[in-house]
Amino acid sequence: MITSDGRFSGIYKCGNRTLEFGKKTLVMGILNLTPDSFSDGGKFNNVDAAVDRCALMISEGADCIDLGAEATGPKSVPITSEEELERLIPALEAIRNRFDIPLSVDTFKSETAKVAITYGADIINDITGFLGDPDMATVVADNNVGCVLMFNKRTNGDTSPYVDTISVRAVKELTESINIAKKAGIEDCRIMTDPGIGFGTTRIEDAELSSALLSLGMQGKYPVLYAASRKRYVRLFAGGDQATIDQLDYATAGLSFMAASVGASMVRVHNVAASKLALKNFDDTFYAFANI
Repeated sequence: MITSDGRFSGIYKCGNRTLEFGKKTLVMGILNLTPDSFSDGGKFNNVDAAVDRCALMISEGADCIDLGAEATGPKSVPITSEEELERLIPALEAIRNRFDIPLSVDTFKSETAKVAITYGADIINDITGFLGDPDMATVVADNNVGCVLMFNKRTNGDTSPYVDTISVRAVKELTESINIAKKAGIEDCRIMTDPGIGFGTTRIEDAELSSALLSLGMQGKYPVLYAASRKRYVRLFAGGDQATIDQLDYATAGLSFMAASVGASMVRVHNVAASKLALKNFDDTFYAFANI
């Protein structure tokens, strides 16, 4: 189904769990298990802290939790799959044993994804959109989990000058990612797209991508995940480079409202409570009429 303004409405399947879109804007809470994340590195990289943080986000209304064990910022240092799994699995296993909520794992390595799925991951959030690891699509397909396919200017695209606008380029590359997924046997109902805010993009390009979410969801065929929380783009609305975490979270909440208003199905945020409050104001108005 498609809502009246052309966004996805329906069931997204991820393993044995589902997410329902079309009645409200969903929220994915971010759980960083890294020592070097740009915003909260080291805060939750032990099991007890990770479980407590997950419990808090669920109490605040998170619909899904995204666990990441490798920082992916422009200054981050690459790690092996073995090191990624050492950080990821203890927390993932503990969280899966305690909470019945869809769990996403943010990884671009098929080896990590395969093991994570055996420990309860329902969604693989691949920042390379299946254009990085050639085995990733098969791992997702063979295990019937969901996937998030992100446009990534930094790692996927040709760095030479190009003619297309960034949103046109993103649609082209996401179409390529979707074709890889479908060729591997992944159903449409297991695919979500992500515009890739901040991954090699300028702030002007981030603004363009942010306003083109319906096209990046292929006009309602797929739900769109908007993930700008605490990134450089948010600093434009939070007072610049000296912005505090609280200021970044308030600005993120505002962008969550904006993204929902132009086609986002789900937002990925650090501060669930702030974005949930902003989204309630949008959802109470929009979704009352969206399916009439």
